[in-house]
Amino acid sequence: MIDARRAALLIVDVQNDFCAGGALPVPNADRVVRALNEDIDEALARGMTVYASRDWHPPVTNHFKAYGGPWPAHCVRDTEGARFHPDLHLPASAILVTKGEDAASPGYSAIEGRTPAGKSFLKDLRERGIDHLYVGGLATDYCVRHSVLDALSAGLRVTVLGDAIAGVDAEGSERAVAEMRLHGADVESATGERRAGA
Repeated sequence: MIDARRAALLIVDVQNDFCAGGALPVPNADRVVRALNEDIDEALARGMTVYASRDWHPPVTNHFKAYGGPWPAHCVRDTEGARFHPDLHLPASAILVTKGEDAASPGYSAIEGRTPAGKSFLKDLRERGIDHLYVGGLATDYCVRHSVLDALSAGLRVTVLGDAIAGVDAEGSERAVAEMRLHGADVESATGERRAGA
């Protein structure tokens, strides 16, 4: 059994622009939303802290194709595309982690983000005594990967929820999962091992 006082659930970037109909839709994002809602319920039942990261890009950033970057404009701050998916049941107690605000940086990693209190995500975790993250969200091969690897580098234990992630590219996602495992993450299968009590 996990020590809920030292564990938290991190939901990565489940925003409209990364879901069906958005500017940069990730295949199977809707499945991820359903799985994460179960994870949220479990986390709350165990008394775990829930964090939700979001991209919050400025309109002009070198992250976007129009300004030399690799991606179409997405998750621009204060737009509908940047809002969390309406079917994601985030509790009122969820702590928001905002990232991607720097026009010169892609902001892939939630570890780079800040809470509404202005604290770095990592500082907030440490102040709460949290050393184990359960991670799900979008996209496996980008923001999930970077967040997990940075968390591991910071000395945190990480469990990736295999049924609650989805990637932009299938091959890239497989490589990302292998890399996360190589660096020490536990990656649950896509059958919901944690919810089954493993």
